Amino acid sequence: MSREIKAIEWDTDKIVLLDQTSLPRVERTLEIRTVEELISAIQRLAVRGAPALGVAGAFGVVIALDEAKTGRWSNDQLEAAIDSLREARPTAVNLAWGVNQVRPFISLGRDVVLQAAIKLANEDKIANFLMGNIGADWLLRELGDRPLNLLTHCNTGSLATTGSGTALGVIKELHNRQRVKEVFVDETRPLMQGSRLTAWELEIEGISYRIQPDSAAASAILSGKVDAALIGADRIARNGDSANKIGSLGVALACSIAHIPFLVVAPESTVDRSIPNGDSINIEMRPDHEITHFADKQIAPVDARTFNPAFDVTPARFVSAVITEKRAYEIAKGEIL
Repeated sequence: MSREIKAIEWDTDKIVLLDQTSLPRVERTLEIRTVEELISAIQRLAVRGAPALGVAGAFGVVIALDEAKTGRWSNDQLEAAIDSLREARPTAVNLAWGVNQVRPFISLGRDVVLQAAIKLANEDKIANFLMGNIGADWLLRELGDRPLNLLTHCNTGSLATTGSGTALGVIKELHNRQRVKEVFVDETRPLMQGSRLTAWELEIEGISYRIQPDSAAASAILSGKVDAALIGADRIARNGDSANKIGSLGVALACSIAHIPFLVVAPESTVDRSIPNGDSINIEMRPDHEITHFADKQIAPVDARTFNPAFDVTPARFVSAVITEKRAYEIAKGEIL
């Protein structure tokens, strides 16, 4: 039975996070009262997903103001703490965007900043609803009004937002219209956000799914088992180049060969119109142990080196459309964001 999932919310004097590192085995929450705690939660992916990080950044400024008051920080210390939060994950533009949205209100007082942060969270929930409908309409128009087999990579649902999700929000809306046959869920190595998080959400929603290794995605697509693939994004350049969880590019290439839609679903806040293309996107590198260890057990030689980028960039020519809360930008037809 479907139930509301709250990845992040404000409670009186703290941020409450659903700890995504413990899912699906254990549902537990984290209470965040310091900037250091929030940065740690962001970097170890207890909270993740571009829209949720934007909300975390906004609420984090309130946390910084509270901590500055009790710790009697100087203005320089406060600004340094906010800057550290803003840069906690460099590829995800929404984190910095969320900080930037509320930072100008600091001079008006803590309560004004908090209200601005709450407003931002509420607007994200509305944006999720709009993206779900725009994306569902686009797919049914392109593929026909029929039940679809869909593929998704990483997690782009309620756990990544304050609402129903971005790419997974489109899938949920299609399910509400009885237009989903089955969802192929890439496990999403190395931290398994697909098999741990997306499958958990689909189970709650009662949507039929199957988990597959990332290396099976191209086979599933090219063998005709998939009608369309949907991903989220952590930063989208002005031309439509899109940075998302590592492995997204391989899915896009397979969709291009199979001539099926590849959709990027993200809020307008994820579109970075200050950069012309994906060459300017700074790709975060993750630590070796995420590859050399699994569930805290070593699975590689002790001295093994790794190549562990958190994201890859899908060139715009492989993107059928970018879906935001405003509209569907048909990148494949030459539209620029």
